[in-house]
Amino acid sequence: MRRFTIRVNGERRTFEAEPEMPLLWALRDRLGLTGTKYGCGVGVCGACTVLRDGRAVRSCQISVLEAARGRFTTIEGLSRDGTHPCQRAWIEEDVAQCGFCQPGMILETAALLRKKPLPSDGDIDRALGEHVCRCGSYPRVRRAVHTAARFTGSGR
Repeated sequence: MRRFTIRVNGERRTFEAEPEMPLLWALRDRLGLTGTKYGCGVGVCGACTVLRDGRAVRSCQISVLEAARGRFTTIEGLSRDGTHPCQRAWIEEDVAQCGFCQPGMILETAALLRKKPLPSDGDIDRALGEHVCRCGSYPRVRRAVHTAARFTGSGR
């Protein structure tokens, strides 16, 4: 085991882990940030999505050794009280059913809106197309992305 320090949610956090441990497990097991979910472990479902320097990435595919070189935001760090426009939009559009995939989708949406403040349905489908929602809430997700864009002052 080695000592690692990563920047997560605006703070420097130190923990012990093996260098090859996925960031996902460091966030959940070492730092107690359980909003990041384990889905598939191979980077295809999107449940473990976090922001790295503002870009959406799959935390199950990043080692803690590599994570020491970035700044990460988890769902807990998007806003402490759930007032981020994406979180508010998810609530307003009643997106979540089981909620398991939602933290990853919300973070992916935050990254999308940084790049494209007025995303089209096609932009949304491309950005979120690799996120698996077992409940099938995709139509509400699309509405929530448009609502989040409106909440940020850039939407329709």
